[in-house]
Amino acid sequence: MLRRSLTHFGLGATRPAAGRVGPRRRAASSVSVAAGTEDGNRKTVADLGGPSFLTSLKWLFVKGYYRKMQQMQIEHKKIYGPLWKSTFGPLVLVNVADPDLIEQVLRQEGRHPVRTDMPHWRGYRELRNQAQGPLTEFGAKWQHIRSILNPRMLKPKHVSGYADAINEVVTDFLGKVARLRETGGGGGVTVNNLTPELYKFAFEGICSVLFERRMGSLNETIPEETRQFIVSVGEMFRLSQLIVLFPQSTWPYLPIWKKFVAAWDYLFKIAEALVQKKVEELQSEVELQQNVEGAYLTHLLLSDQMTVTEILGSITDLLLAGVDTTSNTVSWSLYLLARNPEIQRRLHREVTAVCPGDKVPISEDISRMPFLKAVVRETLRLYPVVPGNARLVVEGDIVVGGYLFPAGTLFHLCHYCVSHDETIFPDPQAFQPERWLRGAEERSKRHPFGSVPFGFGIRACLGRRVAELEMYLLLSRLIKRYEVRPDPAGTTVEPTTRTLLCPARPINLQVLDRSGA
Repeated sequence: MLRRSLTHFGLGATRPAAGRVGPRRRAASSVSVAAGTEDGNRKTVADLGGPSFLTSLKWLFVKGYYRKMQQMQIEHKKIYGPLWKSTFGPLVLVNVADPDLIEQVLRQEGRHPVRTDMPHWRGYRELRNQAQGPLTEFGAKWQHIRSILNPRMLKPKHVSGYADAINEVVTDFLGKVARLRETGGGGGVTVNNLTPELYKFAFEGICSVLFERRMGSLNETIPEETRQFIVSVGEMFRLSQLIVLFPQSTWPYLPIWKKFVAAWDYLFKIAEALVQKKVEELQSEVELQQNVEGAYLTHLLLSDQMTVTEILGSITDLLLAGVDTTSNTVSWSLYLLARNPEIQRRLHREVTAVCPGDKVPISEDISRMPFLKAVVRETLRLYPVVPGNARLVVEGDIVVGGYLFPAGTLFHLCHYCVSHDETIFPDPQAFQPERWLRGAEERSKRHPFGSVPFGFGIRACLGRRVAELEMYLLLSRLIKRYEVRPDPAGTTVEPTTRTLLCPARPINLQVLDRSGA
C-alpha cells in the first residue's frame, strides 16, 4: 500500500495551468439597487462618505501615513464614522471600523470566503505552472485544500506532537541569545535588533514542522542556501505591496516584477528540493520494509490526497504565513514585558510554578499557563500582525450597517482601529494581560469581534495553533532563564505598516541571566 502510494510522487509531473477561477472584481459603486424591490430604498456604496483618490494620496504621501496606515484607520474613523469608502483609482474599498459591523461582514461571508483575489501571487503560479495554495485558491478548490491541511495544523492532538521539534529550535535560540549578549555591548547583557533574530527562529521553527528538517538558521554561520531562502521570503513580501500599485497589464515590463518572480522561483526551488529529499527517504524506508514515521510532510505525502505539485503550492503558503506572525509577536511581547516589570515577574512566577527546576515545558504544561496566553493575546490586541483584513463579497448581496453591498464589494476590516477603541477596551494603550483572564470583569463585557488577530470562521489563520505553540514555548523558556529590561537609551519603538505590522526601528533589550541577577 505504501509503495503504491509513492508511485505518483514524480516531481516532474505538473497540473495543467490554472485558469482564473477567482471572482472578477467590479467597482461596487457602479452597481445600483433596482427600484421597486424590497431593498430599493436602501443606501449603497455611493451614499458612503470617505476620502477621494487625491485625498487618499495626500494622506499617504504628504501627511506621511504610508508607513503608519494602521493609525490612518483611527483618524479616518474620527472623520467619516465607522463605515466609509476609500477610492484608489478604479478600486473602491469599504472600510469597517466597528465590531458589530465587522461581525455582520464575517457572518455573511458564505461557504467559500475570499480575502482578496491576490492577482500577483496567483499570476506567478500561473506563469510557472505551480499549484495554488490555501492563500491563493478560491471556492470549492480552496475548501478541498483546507479539508486536507486543517487536521494536522489545527487539531490540538496533532499540533502538540510538534512540541519536541519546536523545543529543539528554542534550545538553539537560547544559545543564540547567549552569543548575541557577548557581542551586543552593554556589559555583555544587551541584545541589539532582536526582531531579525526572532525571524530566523520562526523560520527555523516552521521549517522543522512543515519540512521535518532543520535549516541551520540559528547556526553561527548560516548555510548560504538557507540565508538566500530567508532573503527571498522577505523580498517577496516587500515587492508584493509595490506590484499591486501598477495595472496588471504592465507587470511583465516592470523590473520589480522580474525580481518578484525570481524570489518566488527560489522559494519553490528550495521547497521542491526539501520535498524531494523526504520522498526519497520515505521510498527507502518502504523498500527496506521499515515502519514509516514522520510529521506534517510525511502525512501529506502518504495520504494520497494531493500530488507533489499541490503539496508544494500549499506548504509554501504555510511557510509564508507562519514566519512573521511568530517573530513580530514575540518581539512586541518582549518589548512590552521589559517595560512592565511587574507583569514580567507575574509571568515568571507562573512559568516556574508549572515547570520548576530544569523541566522543559511541553504542550500539557502550556495549558496550565493562562497568564502566558493572556500576555500573547494582549500583545496581539496592541500589535495585530495584520492591522487590517479583507473580505471580497462573492456569494450575492449583503447588508452591513443598513447599506446594501453587491457581489464584488471589497471590505477592509480595520482590526487595529477596533482593538484600540476605548469604548471596547478601556485604557486601550495600556498593556494589561489580565483583560483576557477568566473571571475578569472586562472579559465578560468584551465584544467577541473586538480583537480577532487570527481571523474568524473557516477562513481563519491556518497556522494559528503552530504559531501559538512556538510563541508559548519560546516565551516561557526565555522568561524562565532571563530577565528582560528596556534599552538603556530609553528608545520608544512605534509600529509601522509594511503589509504586516512591524517595529519601525530596532528593538534593543538588556537580557540578564536570572541565576546571576
